[in-house]
Amino acid sequence: MDAKKIVLLVGALVIAVTTALLARSMFNTSGSPQVNAAAMPTAADQPHVLVATKALPVGTILDAESFRYQPWPKDLVEQVYYLKGQADPAQLAGAVVRNAITAGQPLTQGSLVKPGDRGFLAAALGAGMRAVTVPVSAQSSVAGFIFPGDRVDLVLTQSVSGGGDGDPLKVSETILRNLRVLATDQRTDAMGADGKPVVQTYSNVTIEVTPKIAEKIAVAQTIGSLSLSLRSMADTASDLDAAIAGGEIDLPDGTNPAAEKKALAKIAARPIDRGSTYSTGADVSRYQRSSVPAKADAGATTPMAPGGAATASYKGPVIRVARGTNVTEVPVGGK
Repeated sequence: MDAKKIVLLVGALVIAVTTALLARSMFNTSGSPQVNAAAMPTAADQPHVLVATKALPVGTILDAESFRYQPWPKDLVEQVYYLKGQADPAQLAGAVVRNAITAGQPLTQGSLVKPGDRGFLAAALGAGMRAVTVPVSAQSSVAGFIFPGDRVDLVLTQSVSGGGDGDPLKVSETILRNLRVLATDQRTDAMGADGKPVVQTYSNVTIEVTPKIAEKIAVAQTIGSLSLSLRSMADTASDLDAAIAGGEIDLPDGTNPAAEKKALAKIAARPIDRGSTYSTGADVSRYQRSSVPAKADAGATTPMAPGGAATASYKGPVIRVARGTNVTEVPVGGK
């Protein structure tokens, strides 16, 4: 073999080995770039904001299950939010939602109206509802044990006079049911300064009704006296089941549990102005009447007592004698 070729071959071999060693050394000494990730703030370091646990439509009265504290990015916190350590959740119970709040959205100071604030009653009313004040006494208001948020029935007591000489008919009738109490006198909150319910007598109760029921209450106040009957929470559920079984209400079609639950809650909160019950004086005492006194027959001939003397006080049996179109009453035993 030519000496020149041998030198070239050896040189190429040396270059190849040198290149391989350099490449190996470069890969061993140069590691992947180190990325120093910024430390994420923990939940304890973030501010906690009061958010809604469920959708809160306009007019919703808040309770302890309506909101909770949740960590919130510090850069996104607004001054109108309720922050942990700066707001007392217990003071928000009973407040009314003025603007609709979606689930998970922070509660803002402008979206709530607290009891006693201006516009509280208007915000507490449902769509299409009215507020009506009914005068009551200590006896007819369950001695002050009816609080805002309770549901009551309205009872009308009256005396019905007839045309006879008997005593008037005493009757008591449940004219309206399932009415929500908004306020008692000027008080819209059942809690006192210590956070406990305060029982006190009052002379006026404001209730939530429909426009038609408001008209009925205005007339009822001129007929007789009104009293309140406190309802049990179980009564509303039983009335709802009866209305569904009787076909009085229609539930939404489909299999959406959320829509069905919302419809049931709306129906259960509606006032009821039909299916009233009543009791007369005879249901209480055998010495009271069970019907309205009958009117006197002005066209009847004055009864004749035995002997032919006319008397208005004679109450004995009579016989009616018809002669053409002329009808006369003759006492039994008379001529």
